[in-house]
Amino acid sequence: MSFFFSPLDSPSVRLAELAGLSKKILNAGSKNELLDLIDDALSVPVPGGDTGTLESLAGLYRGQVDHVSSVSDQVDRVGSKGLPQVWVGETSILASDAVGAAGRSVTRMIEAFQGGATVLVTLADAIGAAQRKDEQGRGQLLDQKRMLGGKDGFFDNLHENDGEEWDRLQGAHFGSYAVDMMHEAVADAQEATRVAARDLNKWASEARAGKMGTSELSAVDKLMLADTGVAGADTELNEIMTAGDLKRASARMDQLSLDDETAMERMLAQSDSPQERAYLMKALAAGHSVSEIAAFQDKIHGKDPDWLRRHLSPVVTAADSLNDEGLGSDGSNNNKDSVSFDGQLWIQGGDGSEGTCVASSTVTSRAMVDPVYALDLTGGPDGQQDDPAAFRQRLVDEQHRLHTAGDGGKGWGGMGPEGQERINDTTVGSATGTDYDRQDLNSDADRRAVLTDVEKSVAQGVPVPVDVSGKEGAHAMTIIGQEGDKLQVYNPWGTTTWVSEDDFINGRMGKASTSDLPNAYSVYLPR
Repeated sequence: MSFFFSPLDSPSVRLAELAGLSKKILNAGSKNELLDLIDDALSVPVPGGDTGTLESLAGLYRGQVDHVSSVSDQVDRVGSKGLPQVWVGETSILASDAVGAAGRSVTRMIEAFQGGATVLVTLADAIGAAQRKDEQGRGQLLDQKRMLGGKDGFFDNLHENDGEEWDRLQGAHFGSYAVDMMHEAVADAQEATRVAARDLNKWASEARAGKMGTSELSAVDKLMLADTGVAGADTELNEIMTAGDLKRASARMDQLSLDDETAMERMLAQSDSPQERAYLMKALAAGHSVSEIAAFQDKIHGKDPDWLRRHLSPVVTAADSLNDEGLGSDGSNNNKDSVSFDGQLWIQGGDGSEGTCVASSTVTSRAMVDPVYALDLTGGPDGQQDDPAAFRQRLVDEQHRLHTAGDGGKGWGGMGPEGQERINDTTVGSATGTDYDRQDLNSDADRRAVLTDVEKSVAQGVPVPVDVSGKEGAHAMTIIGQEGDKLQVYNPWGTTTWVSEDDFINGRMGKASTSDLPNAYSVYLPR
């Protein structure tokens, strides 16, 4: 669902206009000026949105739950029969695994319809409340107009007696209060719409199997690819292929020549595990050629899922990572998870000593979206190494390479915004198929306004670089995930943690680093 405003009728413009009118009304120097300002306030459009339409849509979503639930019952009955070890699909998937994936997919579908319905009902309630608050404010403005009466003529306006002055001051006081109510109504509607957009975008990204529209794979194959998570972790927090991966892989499958398509399907069929199959398709989504993917499979074929996780998925999100465990003495979250390979952190300079935060964030972001790149770092040229010291050297070398490419400062310190945008375009954007644009955040309002785009991006699996500042200078991190009103942040000091939207908006980003770096002052968004 989308809400469209002309540039002159956007909630942000309305908020600014009403805030200005409230102050002007209080300072009105004459009855006629006050009446003109009241008319200006009454001309500001009411908060938009049709609550009846929203509630009807919610009803349609809820109606779908019954249909999907009947499918769920059928899947459960099939799964309970004890399926034999037979293979289905074009890539040799066990029927029992396919039924299990179907069951989980149906459950997510039910949750999405129920969640979407709840979002729409909540939005309808919020819009209705905002419109009633706006109506109350307008009513008070009209009352003040009636109390003040018509405009004074030229000579009447030259002198104001005590009674007229009292009426004007009273009208200004209550008129300003009424305009403040209208301002609150617009702010409430704007925030409710933002939250609804966030949640609907998230539910849309959860409709994973449908992201693969290619006809080159069977429905079972697509279902399994969407369902597979990294080994030993909560699948819903750690799907190997993001919603964006599924879309890009599908588009690339459709563009392959017949020979390449045949070779790709053969590799998928020969895979030893669902994880191996998913990493091959993730490599395709990252833009690698079929010959490159074949070389990649030669390195990972036959490896157990735990080996694949350690070498190919730098960030694995723990199920308890969202728990609030308070703050440490430096103002950062106590609940931080290490990002490491065999005990060696994915950290700037290998030990945190260098100022290569931009390059280091970019390296880890690319490794998250491209398993071939990740294996080059963790496994070395032959892909078989399991040596943390050798990984550290390759990691630092790559950080230095990108730092130089971005015209970073001498002594491995600092990088300008142009270089930051350029290395994210060439390194991360080349894998996700998009370029980045810098967006400056000069106020709480700017940060609030950008949240929907940030969250939509990470829901699709595209990392969003974020720059923070404070007493200790500046630092670069990356927003990599979203759950509810929480944002997952990777810090190139080798950790991930979660901050709230409120933290991001109101200068508490130190929870992801240190209290000396609280303010998010820019993000880099995919076009």
